[in-house]
Amino acid sequence: MQGDGTHTGGPRSGSHTEWFDRIRQVGETAGFFKRLGAAHAALFHDAGPTLLVTFETVSDIRNTQSDELPLGYHVARDRGWSYLCIIAAYDTWYRDPTVYQLFDRLDDGDFFGQFDQVVFYGAGMAGYAAAAFSVTAPGATVVVAQPQATLDPRVAGWDPRFSHMRRISFTDRYGFAPDMIEGAKAVYILFDPEQNLDSMHAALFVRPHVKLLHCRNLGRDIAGTLLDMRILPSVLSAACTNTFDERLFRIFYRARRNYRPYLENLLARLISDGRPYLAALLSRNVAGRLGAADFRKRASQLEQDLAVIGIRLPPASPK
Repeated sequence: MQGDGTHTGGPRSGSHTEWFDRIRQVGETAGFFKRLGAAHAALFHDAGPTLLVTFETVSDIRNTQSDELPLGYHVARDRGWSYLCIIAAYDTWYRDPTVYQLFDRLDDGDFFGQFDQVVFYGAGMAGYAAAAFSVTAPGATVVVAQPQATLDPRVAGWDPRFSHMRRISFTDRYGFAPDMIEGAKAVYILFDPEQNLDSMHAALFVRPHVKLLHCRNLGRDIAGTLLDMRILPSVLSAACTNTFDERLFRIFYRARRNYRPYLENLLARLISDGRPYLAALLSRNVAGRLGAADFRKRASQLEQDLAVIGIRLPPASPK
């Protein structure tokens, strides 16, 4: 999932063909729009010496954006930056000769060399592509959420989630994403270390210039959750201004303290791990800070359960 935090619950109107016609008009006003075979398209908006490159899907764009325009378009347009989006009509992992040919042409024409700062972004399948095609822009910054390193069964046969893609080659051009990031200036991998398969893919990316940013207890949709927390645009903006690092991400990530789904996941994890004392402290803290009645009820229940075995919580901190 990608977007700006405004979820619409589905495309508002029109067919994909009509939607692509609208995207074409956006690109042709100040850049270009190209259909890349039947499954992909490229949208470029020329605005300034900073370039944000995102890989997104039709469903993510249309389901998460109130105006049905890509996430990266909003981030770049609002800041006067240039923008390139590679759009997939469905789950392709961007393994398509027409996409390769586009990046070949951009590379041959030194397209990326025209910009002072280049940032590649994608999540999941699109994170794989952002890492893989970043090889055409040496010195770029790469920010990816839960990327797959490859779906080649000889390397990632332990990942059963995408078995339908195993007939697709990940061994030819732009294939193994961890090899494609060697020329990047910095690479940031966002993932939940509690998700074993995502962690195994992240481990394949480890290099001296790669930072693994743990998003514990965010689950299987890091990008969507960061979007709902309204910090994903800030992450991309910081990357484009060359200020993003692990410390700044931790500052942004403090937003999870007020994000109910994260707090509910954390509480469930503490209870399932048999840690009622910490679960009670968490419940009391959330109830006091957010006025959450369900957390207050759970705090009271846990405090009573602990009292039965002779454990009492410390006095609550004054507001």
